Amino acid sequence: MKIRILGCSGGIGGRHLRTTSMQIDHDILVDAGTGVNDLPMAELAAIDHVFITHSHLDHICSVPLMIDTVGQMRTRPLVLHALPATIEILRNHIFNWAIWPDFTQIPTPEQSFLRFEPIRLGETVDVGAGRRITALPANHVVPAVGYQIDSGHSSLVFTGDTTTNDALWPIVNKISNLKFLIIETAFNNRERNLAVLSKHMCPSMLAEELAKLERTAEIYVTHLKPGEIELTMMEIEECAGQYSPRMLQNNQVFEF
Repeated sequence: MKIRILGCSGGIGGRHLRTTSMQIDHDILVDAGTGVNDLPMAELAAIDHVFITHSHLDHICSVPLMIDTVGQMRTRPLVLHALPATIEILRNHIFNWAIWPDFTQIPTPEQSFLRFEPIRLGETVDVGAGRRITALPANHVVPAVGYQIDSGHSSLVFTGDTTTNDALWPIVNKISNLKFLIIETAFNNRERNLAVLSKHMCPSMLAEELAKLERTAEIYVTHLKPGEIELTMMEIEECAGQYSPRMLQNNQVFEF
């Protein structure tokens, strides 16, 4: 299994800041932020599944445009996996004909470009070739999940957007083949109150969460806010340096 990071920033700006998305092999996305826009059309058309962590714009904004761009090039619907509550939000506020057409009805309901597939917390989806994706608990301001991506040999855990999350760690600590952990830290320590209010994390909160991890894993930090990256990473080193977290990079590749 190969995972390529298409975007991992908490905002946009310049040539390297793309919002959250990762590509699994050639046919799966986890989240679909602005990083998806860099894929050539043939690669967009090859995407069969999108697993959404939550409904915020920086994680879903490329889905409507991608479907509109390559829907007619495909022979089957793009399958979007998300919590039922997230699907309801997307139906009501994005694919509602007012913001964007309802591609679950286009060109016909029987042969649509898009199909929603609910996933529930703890549920595992087998996407073929030994690859399994499991929805993990997240704690955010809207319904949200993280994901365990299991190749059959090793696992990568992506927390999605979350704050303090006691429900996550007993599950992660039972993943015997855990190799990588990607965890968010959006704000610096001066903005801890904002992190708590918006249900994100800052470096001091990251350290508190990583203290609950009982397995060895390579740890990567995602979702840093533009303009605060150097300060936040410096504070992460001060608060959580014993866990050796590294900053996730755009176009970084994980093979496992």
